[in-house]
Amino acid sequence: MADYRIFTDSTTDLPAALADELELIVLPLSFTVNGKTYHNYLDGREMTARAFYDHIRAGAMPTTSQINPDTFVEAFTPVLKAGEDVLYLAFSSGLSGTCQSAKIAAEQLREEFPDRKIVVIDTLCASLGEGLFAYYCAKKKQAGASFDELAAWAEENKLHLCHWFTVNDLHHLKRGGRVSAAAAVFGTMLNIKPVLHVDNAGHLIPVSKVRGRRQSIDALLHKMEELVTNPEEQVIFISHSDCFDEAEGLGEAIRKKLHVKDVVINDIGPVIGSHTGCGTIALFFMGKER
Repeated sequence: MADYRIFTDSTTDLPAALADELELIVLPLSFTVNGKTYHNYLDGREMTARAFYDHIRAGAMPTTSQINPDTFVEAFTPVLKAGEDVLYLAFSSGLSGTCQSAKIAAEQLREEFPDRKIVVIDTLCASLGEGLFAYYCAKKKQAGASFDELAAWAEENKLHLCHWFTVNDLHHLKRGGRVSAAAAVFGTMLNIKPVLHVDNAGHLIPVSKVRGRRQSIDALLHKMEELVTNPEEQVIFISHSDCFDEAEGLGEAIRKKLHVKDVVINDIGPVIGSHTGCGTIALFFMGKER
C-alpha cells in the first residue's frame, strides 16, 4: 500500500510547531500590505501576526491572493515522483479560489501520474477551523488510517466542524460585503457586535447581533454548549486577531463549563486577518451540525 502525504494551506492558522508535529505540508497564501507582497507562512518568517496587526491599526488596508495551479503542481510533483499519494485539505471554496486551483493542478497531474491518487477535499473550513480539521485528519493518519479511509472520513465529517466568530470592527466586514456601510456606522455607534459562523457552503454568515464585547464572546460559548458533542473527548481551537487575553478568557470558561480535553489558542494569520481586522475571536469544535 502506497504511503501518502497530507497537504493543506496557511489559512489553517496552526501553530507552526504543531503543523510540523502533525507532518503536514503547508502551502502559503499571499497578502499585500502597503504595496508589498508577503507569503503567509505559519512561522511568520516574512511578517509576524503582531507586525501585521500593527499595520492595520496604522491604517493599512491589506489584500490577499490565492494559491495558483502552478504552485500546486510544483508542490505535489516531488511527492508523486517519490511514489506517494496526495491528500489536499483546501481552504473553503466559499471564501477563496484556492480549492479550484488545486483541482486544476490535480487534474493535470493525474495524466502524468496515472498510478497515483490525488484527492482534493474542499474542507468548507477557515482559520483554525481548517486547522482543527487538518489536526484530526493528521492524527488519524498517524494512527494508521489508509488514504481511502481518511478521504472518506474527511468528506463525512467536515460539516460537523463548527466555526463561531465575533468581530470588534464592523468596518472590515463592510469592506468584505458582509454588512452594509450604514450597519457598520450605526453598529459601531451603538456598540453592536455581530456573531457569525461558517455555513454548510463554506461562507461566512452573520447569525445574530448582541450589544457589547463581553456578550459577543459569551455568545460563542453558548453556541458551543448548544452544538458540541462529547466535549470531554475534544481538543478545541480558538483563534484571535491580536486579542490573546480575551481568547484565553474564553478558553478558561470553556474548560470550566464543558471540561474539554485541551484548548489550543493561536493568532489569526494575515490572510484571514485581512478580512476580519483586529479584535476577532473565533471558536472551533466538533458538533452535531454547523
